[in-house]
Amino acid sequence: MAIKKHYLDELEKRRAAAIVGGGEDKLEARRKKGIFTARDRIAELFTAGSFQEWGMHADHDCSHFGLEDKVFLTDGVVTGIGTMEGRTIAAFSQDFTVCGGSLGRIHAKKICNLMDYALKVGCPVVAFNDSGGARIQEGDDSLSGYGQVFFRNVLVSGVVPQIAVIAGPCAGGAAYSPALMDFIIMVKGSSQMFICGPEVIQAVTGQKCTMDEIGSPLAHASVSGNIHFVAENDADAVRLVKKLLSFLPSNNVMDPPHQFPAQMDLSPDLELEKLVPETAKEPMDVLKVILRIVDQGDFLEVQKDWAKNIVVGFARIQGMVTGIIANQPAVKAGTLDIDSADKAARFIRFCNVFNIPLVTLVDVPGFMPGVAQERGGIIRHGAKMLFAYAAATVPKITIILRKAYGGAYLAMCSSDMGADVVYAWPTAEIAVMGAEGAVKVLFRREITGAKDPKAKEAELVADYREKFCSPYEAAKKAMITDVIRPSETRATIAMALRSTLSKRETRPAKKHGTIPL
Repeated sequence: MAIKKHYLDELEKRRAAAIVGGGEDKLEARRKKGIFTARDRIAELFTAGSFQEWGMHADHDCSHFGLEDKVFLTDGVVTGIGTMEGRTIAAFSQDFTVCGGSLGRIHAKKICNLMDYALKVGCPVVAFNDSGGARIQEGDDSLSGYGQVFFRNVLVSGVVPQIAVIAGPCAGGAAYSPALMDFIIMVKGSSQMFICGPEVIQAVTGQKCTMDEIGSPLAHASVSGNIHFVAENDADAVRLVKKLLSFLPSNNVMDPPHQFPAQMDLSPDLELEKLVPETAKEPMDVLKVILRIVDQGDFLEVQKDWAKNIVVGFARIQGMVTGIIANQPAVKAGTLDIDSADKAARFIRFCNVFNIPLVTLVDVPGFMPGVAQERGGIIRHGAKMLFAYAAATVPKITIILRKAYGGAYLAMCSSDMGADVVYAWPTAEIAVMGAEGAVKVLFRREITGAKDPKAKEAELVADYREKFCSPYEAAKKAMITDVIRPSETRATIAMALRSTLSKRETRPAKKHGTIPL
């Protein structure tokens, strides 16, 4: 006996109504502006035909709107699971054409159900945020819904990767769900993220500002440091999601998606030696070094527009997924300051949670001096880096390229901070401070009393550098594993990574340490 036709007709009618969201006219208006609809984003993310929608027929109590006979299928959010390059991904995409994408009780329940599932099966969560915020008509149900979503964000954190795409407005309390995730991508021209808009700020504080100043992708990428990537458009945002996931495991008990070659290429790269300046005072662009070390020069830099004096990102070295942290001497001489310490610490902790080995490239003259840094809490922020490296149990390989002075030497994962192996270029200088500064402190009288103070100072600096800063002095004390030629860097790192992938390290039983937040 065949199922009666009217049952199937009713199903298709409801499906069609859900798919058009707030109406064909609204969907078409978005596409004319070059903006994806909620379902366009889902279609772009997943392999065709693999998406299984959850809660298509979910609705809410329309009496809040005085529209008892009105149906808002999906309740303003599309949720479900699908596959991307063979991997299961959980995703939700807020639909601004339905109730402005506002969050109410059922909207939140759909998101929470999805995240609970992702936690159980161990799959990444991708969130497309495009919402007018809390559904005012639902009152405290909306607030409760946000609280439940935030709770899931924290519960899931460190178990599966969470990636947020800000594809439209994300205001007020809604901004905290993306902020609780691992990575945030904003889309140029169509996205804003803020707690209080310009009108509220002016009304409360008297300060005038524009949305670009407080809520634009540029503001968050370069000033606040709240986000990690800026996409040119919606398609580019999805591309970034896929690129990011290509380096990440699905959950915290899996290894990253390494792509081991049949045979490692251990040949030297003489071009690296050409990148080294003649003197330590000359800046060196560490990005050029990174691109010579990683496979095919493929490096996904994270937060590239914020705290540029340190570089962090993902790459593969001889097929092995790696998190790279590097001082950038071309910006602020590579010193560590408040923002760069925060940037590095968060990245290190993410890599540690998801079993991604760390490669640290060191060229640091110290922590940034200054009243603003001291009053801003550089001690507390710098301690975050120390804590993050010391707490990390993944493989940790450190290469000292040139300067490694003072407390910043320790903060960049020295052997004393738990590095598994530490290599140094012949140009490395490891000391409490640079030779010039040390000589002026230690030998002030000898210099001022000399017939030719400048010549005497130069003599003492050269002698101090040889006796106290040389990488061979550190090697004598077993502070470094070996001194290598720059051309050997890629091969050395590759072999160190391969030998440490089986690393297992246990720590004292505890809930967690108290990182100096």
